[in-house]
Amino acid sequence: MDTKFVFALSLAFAVAFGAACSDGEEETPSDAGDAEVQEDVEGQGDVDGPDAQTPAEPETVRVATFNTSLYREEAGQLLEDLADPEQEQPAQIAEIIQINRPDILLVNELDYYDDHQAAELFAENFLGVDQGDQEAIEYPYYYAFESNTGVASGEDLDGNGVVGTEEGTEDYANDAFGYGLFPGQYAFGVFSKYPLATDEARTFQTFLWDDMPNNLIPDGFYSDDAIEIFRLSSKNHVDLPIDVGDHRLHLLASHPTPPAFDGPEQRNVRRNQDEIRLWHDYIRPGEADYLYDDDGVEGGLDEDAYFVIVGDLNSDPNDSDENGAVGRLLDDSRTTDPKPESEGGQIAGETSGGANDNHEGEHRHDTSQWHPDVGNMRVDYAIPSSNLTVEDSAVFWPPPEEDYADLVTATDHRLVWVDVTLGD
Repeated sequence: MDTKFVFALSLAFAVAFGAACSDGEEETPSDAGDAEVQEDVEGQGDVDGPDAQTPAEPETVRVATFNTSLYREEAGQLLEDLADPEQEQPAQIAEIIQINRPDILLVNELDYYDDHQAAELFAENFLGVDQGDQEAIEYPYYYAFESNTGVASGEDLDGNGVVGTEEGTEDYANDAFGYGLFPGQYAFGVFSKYPLATDEARTFQTFLWDDMPNNLIPDGFYSDDAIEIFRLSSKNHVDLPIDVGDHRLHLLASHPTPPAFDGPEQRNVRRNQDEIRLWHDYIRPGEADYLYDDDGVEGGLDEDAYFVIVGDLNSDPNDSDENGAVGRLLDDSRTTDPKPESEGGQIAGETSGGANDNHEGEHRHDTSQWHPDVGNMRVDYAIPSSNLTVEDSAVFWPPPEEDYADLVTATDHRLVWVDVTLGD
């Protein structure tokens, strides 16, 4: 998050508090341990495992989410940066990942390019290279998803009377389906040591906000034409099945819009809450009948499925959850809140001043460090289903005097991980 973003966010929070899947391509599994993009493999794995009569062995995996700020202000700039292994910021991000060594990782704010170019460059030039005193980490499977950010809507979505048509301008970004100066800015990708069943992934990029029952669309703000085409997801919502041994784990990935940049209508606060609600409905039997994915398949997740909800949800259950969406998700009987924490987060919250002094949430659970007018918050999550066994969890935020504390300045978010066991 750059300075302008933080400043705008601080003003917007003050107001608020006051009142893809890519197009299918032939699947390429990895060869000889080299990381390769994984796309559309047929027969990647059965939901019930290769032999439903044989009990599957338990598998423990580390699932992480990390808003890496690997976005750039101009189209193509990230590819140039990632082509240079000497770039400091992506090297710091890679070192953090190597320290924590997740098996499955969601990377938020990774600009999207065709053929997964950014993901490939990051995997090869940074993750696959020793950083600092850390060993390289190999992800045989990775996949970048298309995003609504920077995709022109053709409508005046910010209500300023102008329809932005020129990429790279604020008018264009504000009228895109998700804020973005160019298509794919702020997108996300997944890196995994386990096979990705991308041919069975479900995406909800084009699901319309108005098709969610009891939605929070502000009355009278958007035109009828805008409501008819307005997509709920500001980036994408992706259910990505991953084959972990003989088990199937569903990674439910998203990055809802920040509840900021609003007027009194609080359109982004409301959209953030409904974006979070989508996953809450998706995991509950009988609540997801209205949902349809980009292939027209309706309904939600099977009741007995293993899942982990991951992403920068841009909502703190205590200090920014305007309508309680993330709180309800964390408290649901279908989920377990692992409550990851860090010593560094506690120290930062106690010493940063500003809004932190009035926050109700415990700072040890914070995952972001923003301008003091907004304060530090818990907004990044790895939320496992209650049928998984939580072994451990943490926020990577070392205290100032400890090793690697300087690395966290590479982004305004912290890596969050949870260790879960699938099977008895």
